[in-house]
Amino acid sequence: MTEEEKAQIFKDYSAKVLGYIRGKGITGDEAEDLRSNIFLKFYSSLESFDPSKSSPSTWIYRITQTTVIDYFRTKKHFGELNEDLVFIDNSYDQVLTNETLTELGQALIRLDERSRALIVLVYYDGITLKEAAAKINMSYSNSKLIMKKALSELKDFLK
Repeated sequence: MTEEEKAQIFKDYSAKVLGYIRGKGITGDEAEDLRSNIFLKFYSSLESFDPSKSSPSTWIYRITQTTVIDYFRTKKHFGELNEDLVFIDNSYDQVLTNETLTELGQALIRLDERSRALIVLVYYDGITLKEAAAKINMSYSNSKLIMKKALSELKDFLK
């Protein structure tokens, strides 16, 4: 492939490659660097490129996909959630703080032993749900389900 043909391929596909990269959330200099790497890989692999099997656009697209995948695999990007997007459900806390101790005690008696133990450990002893689950030999994921169900039942009992 001549230098003119290489330049034409870059001209034809450069914007599309950059659009793909930016569409995956990579911006700025990193996007430009990836685009450059993609075309370097394309040019260096021309000896194995067979135009009878695929077009240059297919070849470039495949190189672009694998390069972006490798980028994310090696960078291990982790972002933080915007605080406006974080949802914290405090509705159950109101149930536990607004009721009298007598009514709460009667509602707790109606719960099964595991649910009651979780409620007491978390809200009375002030430990985390994960610690409470460990204390009563329960998996953390199961304790989350039981806690949610128990708080819902308490809410219903106290209405």
